[in-house]
Amino acid sequence: MGTVAVFGVGPGLGLSVAHRFGREGHRVALVSRTPDRHAGYLGSLAEAGIEADAFVADVRDRAQLAAAVDAIGIRFGSPDIVYYGPAALDPADRPTPITQTDSDSVRTAMSWVYAAVDLVGLVLPGMVERGEGGLLFAGGLSSVVPMPALGNLALSSAALRNYAVTLHAALAGQGVYAGTLTIGGLIERGDIHKFMSAQATGGLPILDPDDLAEAAWELYTKRDRAEAVFNVLT
Repeated sequence: MGTVAVFGVGPGLGLSVAHRFGREGHRVALVSRTPDRHAGYLGSLAEAGIEADAFVADVRDRAQLAAAVDAIGIRFGSPDIVYYGPAALDPADRPTPITQTDSDSVRTAMSWVYAAVDLVGLVLPGMVERGEGGLLFAGGLSSVVPMPALGNLALSSAALRNYAVTLHAALAGQGVYAGTLTIGGLIERGDIHKFMSAQATGGLPILDPDDLAEAAWELYTKRDRAEAVFNVLT
C-alpha cells in the first residue's frame, strides 16, 4: 500500500492520521522536532499492527527537512502520501492580534507555510512521475472566518489553505491529490487542548481527532473536493 509520512506528528490529529492510514495497510513515517514522544507513538502504532518509524526534523529548517525526506526514502521508499500539520504556535505562546500584527510576526507565522512549500517541492516531482500520490494539509478556520485575535496566524492559515486548494486544481488529472482540513475548534488529545485544560479553561468546543483523520482519508480516497471544514466555534 505504500507509505504515509506525517510531518508535525503530535498526540492529537497527527497520531490519528497515522493510525487511520496505517489501518489501510500503509507504512507510517512520523516526523517531529523532538524525539521525546516518538517511542510512545511508535508503541501505539505497533500495538495496532502498523509498521512505523520516526524521524527528527524541524520542518522550518530546509536541510533538516530534506534529510528527513531522504531518511524516509531509505527506510520505506519515497512517501506516497504526505500529511503536513505541525502546530504553528507552541501551546504556551499567544498569537498577535490583527491590530498589533507587524511584518516580523507575520514572517514568523509564515515560516510554517514556507516549510510546506519546501516539503511539496521535495516530494511532488516523484509523485507526478509515478502518476499517483497525495498531499494533505491541516489549517485553521481563521483562513476563511475573520478571527481578529488570531492575527498573524490567520494570515498564515489563509496562505496555507490557498496553497492547498490551488495545488488541488493544478494537479487535477495527474493522479496526485491535494487537499486540506480546515479546523475550527480544539482538537482532543492535542497539545493545545492539553494546555488549555491545564489552565482550567473550560467550555471550549472539542473536535475528535479520529473524526478529522477519517475526513482526511475520505478526501484522499474520494478525491471529489479540495477541502473538509470543521467548525464548532460558530
